[in-house]
Parts: sequence; structure tokens; C-alpha cells
Amino acid sequence: MTATPGATAPAMGNAPDDVRRITDDRSFFGQPGGLSTLFFTEMWERFSYYGIRPLLILFMTAAMSSGGFGFSRESAAAIVGIYASSVYLASLPGGWIADRWLGLRRSIFYGGVLIALGHLAIALSAVFARQAFFLGLILIVMGTGMLKPNISAIVGDLYPEGGARRDSGFSIFYMGINLGAFIAPFITGALGERVGWHWGFGAAGVGMLFGLIVFRTREGASLGPIGLSPSVGPEQQRRVRTITLVGLSLAAVVVALAMVGVVPVNPVKIAENMTIFIGVLAVSYFLYLFLWAGLDRDELKRTVVIVVLFVFSATFWSAYEQAPTSLNLFARDFTDRHIFGWEMPTLWLQSATPFFVIALSPVFAAVWLGLAKRGIDLSSPTKFAFALFSAGVSYLIMVAATNHVIAGGGNGVRVSMVWLLVTYLLQVVGELALSPVGLSTVTKLAPHRFVGQMMGVWFMSIALGNLVAGLIGGNVDPEKLAEMPALFQRTATSLFVASFALALLVVPIRRMMRSRAI
Repeated sequence: MTATPGATAPAMGNAPDDVRRITDDRSFFGQPGGLSTLFFTEMWERFSYYGIRPLLILFMTAAMSSGGFGFSRESAAAIVGIYASSVYLASLPGGWIADRWLGLRRSIFYGGVLIALGHLAIALSAVFARQAFFLGLILIVMGTGMLKPNISAIVGDLYPEGGARRDSGFSIFYMGINLGAFIAPFITGALGERVGWHWGFGAAGVGMLFGLIVFRTREGASLGPIGLSPSVGPEQQRRVRTITLVGLSLAAVVVALAMVGVVPVNPVKIAENMTIFIGVLAVSYFLYLFLWAGLDRDELKRTVVIVVLFVFSATFWSAYEQAPTSLNLFARDFTDRHIFGWEMPTLWLQSATPFFVIALSPVFAAVWLGLAKRGIDLSSPTKFAFALFSAGVSYLIMVAATNHVIAGGGNGVRVSMVWLLVTYLLQVVGELALSPVGLSTVTKLAPHRFVGQMMGVWFMSIALGNLVAGLIGGNVDPEKLAEMPALFQRTATSLFVASFALALLVVPIRRMMRSRAI
């Protein structure tokens, strides 16, 4: 067993005993001490991610005289969609590389290094060139793909016994994610919007450096041998290393050609093509499962349920992930952000979503338990339908808000922050009814030998939603004021139609899956 270079791992004379020492530990609120290491590492990584994501569109659409790129809103929103979508897609090769070559711990560390370098490149793009900005985004995508799936995998490894303690551990870990997302906009927004864009980007990178320091200094003592070694032998590791390096070389050539202008880049067209590609890839995979994977009748039925939920998951995220694009632009251009005469930065409103998640998560847990005690066990499709309906209502709120802007004459008219806060609250209600339920349902329904692959495909639904949200998000524009109510109305209508359609499928799905509670 080879330790991560430079790690302060303790001597391991008896690996099983060392693992038990780590997993039986209860020094962190009754949880293993290793959870605190992973909690703060992930908190700072999410600080860096959510610190720059909503800042991107404000920066790219700002005039060059204000330090921005002066991009059109359509192009900037498409870039944000491509970026967020790529982060989810990168988790697939990131998990594969960790399992077959680097191991979980080295993948997390190298991923963090790539993220920090990406932020540095973006921060320095003010001094160098626009190409450094896009190189930074690529590095962050690669690093997040290496870090995010593998840090979650180690959390699971801390609880080999499973059970309620494991669920509690993941709940604490999830709070770390939202704590980072809550804090980040306050710092990066204040610096980015009031001091200079690249100060905001740099602050996000400093957050990732804090996460790296936490992980590097505490991983050996708190995690012991967990996550050090890949799951395959040396020969397979060499094969995966070769494939990875060849793939990175080819990608580097394409990126270099794009940066020097040999390969033309149209963000909107790329986002559209990626949407088609992901859709085709998902359909192809499900066809493979149905036709050639040798699934029995029961497994086929459960896979049909996953396909149905995949479609509605993508629909939900295409609306939810407009927060950093269309809703963020509405916050900047049409929202009165003054408090006692002082105007808050636009990004501060982005902290509302993680705040509501933190506040409402225990409420939803209590509601589900309370309903179960009364013999009311809502199925996954029912919860999905409720989530879509709640998101649909949130966009009706935005229709009313835009109508208020138009009624006031448009130019310079701003509405209360309450409109956006209620919108975010309703969307979080939907998220808490859909996101954890979707993950749990896929792990229960997926054929056992395809669970890992099915989880990767499930994340493709979120990637697909991000792309669609990016394509929609650039249409919030003071120059197209009359079109905005129709834009939000179309989103609301699609969500209501999806909610109604899924509600009609609840009974047939439950009949198909009578042998399982979903």
C-alpha cells in the first residue's frame, strides 16, 4: 500500500485494525474525525465553486470599460451552462481515474491543486489575456471532476456498517457543502463587484487553498489507510494512466487550436450540440440496458422508472439552474437591493438558496418521518411531481415581478428583493423534494451490477439541465423587456406540464414496482 506522497499517514502495521480505529472514532459530533477533514475540504471547495459561478455572467456581460468582456448575454449564459454541465460530466472520468489509477486521496489532492490553479489563471487573466480566463475554467472543471465524486466516496468508506450513522454523516457533510455555498457570495460578490472582478475570482481560489491545507495536514491522522490505494493492480493502473494522458494530450491540442482561433468557438452552438450529445448518450445507454445487458423482467421495470425520473429530473434542473444566469441578471438589472440607503452586491442574493437549504433540510426530514409514522409514504414520482409544481409556482412569481417592471415603464424600474427571495424559497422546496430522493431512488432501483454507471448517468440529467438553463438564461435583457414575462411563463408552463404528466404516471409506476417501495 503506497501512501500519498507527502501525506502524514501513520504507520500501518495492521490495515484492518487501522481502518476500524478510524471508522469507530466518534470525536466529531459522534462521527469519525475523518469526517471533519472531508467536511472542511468540501466546504472550501464549494466556497470556490459557488463563489465564482454567479460572478461569471456578471463579469462576462460587463462592458470592457468596466473591466468585463462585453459579451452578449446569450453567449455569457451559454458559457456558464457549458461550465456547470462540464463539472458534472467530469465526475465520470474523475471517479474512473481514482478507482483505476490514483486512488481516492491522491485524486482529491490533485483535483484541489487543479482548481486552485484554475482560479489563479482566472484572477491573472486581467494581466495576461482572455485565454487565461478560459484556461482557468477548464482547469476548474478537471479539478472538480477529480475531487467531488471521490471525496463523497471516502465519506461512504468511513461507514462500512451503513445504517443511520452513515445517513447522519452524509447529512453533516451536505451541510458543509451548503455552508460553503452560503458564505462564498458575500465575499466574492463584495470584492468582485465593488473592488474588481479578479479580486472576487482570486478570493474563491484562496478558499480552495484553505481546503487543500486542511486536507493535506489532516488526512493522514484522520483517514489512516482509507482511500490510499486504487482498486486494481499495477497493470491496469498503467493502462488507465496511458489512456488518461493520451486523452489529455488530445484535449490540449483542441483547446490550443481554439485559443489561437484555428477552431471557431460559438458558445451558444457548443451548448446546443452538447445538449444533443448528452441526450443521445443517455438514450444509447438506456437502449443498451434494455436490449443487451441481460436484465431480467424486474430489473427492466425498475430501469424504466429511472428513465422516467431522468427526464423529469433534467426538466427540473433546467429551471433551477437559472439562478446564476437569468435570475442573477434580473437581480442586477431589475431588483432594488437597497437596505437603509445602502445597495448590496448582486451576488449576495445568491446566498439565499443555500440558506434555505440549511434551514429547511431538517424540516423536510421531519415531515417525511412524520408522514411515514401516519402510514403516508409518498412515492418518489409523487415527490418529483411536487418538486416540479413548486418550481413552476416560483416562475409564476417571476412572471408577476417582470410585469411589475413593465407596468412601471421599464427603464430604471426596480422591484423588491422579496420577489426573488420567494422564488428561491419555492425552488429550494422543490430541490429538497427531488434531489436527495432522486439519488436514493437510483441506488435502490438500479440493477446491482450497474449502480455506479447508473449514478453517473443520473448526474447527466443535471448536466443536461445546466445546459438548457444556460441557453435560456441569456434572454433576460433590458433591451428585450417585453419578452421577459413570456420567457418565465414558458418555463413555468413546462414545469406544470411535467408535474401533471408525472402525477398521471404515479399509479402505473407503483403498479409496475409493486414489489418495491419507491
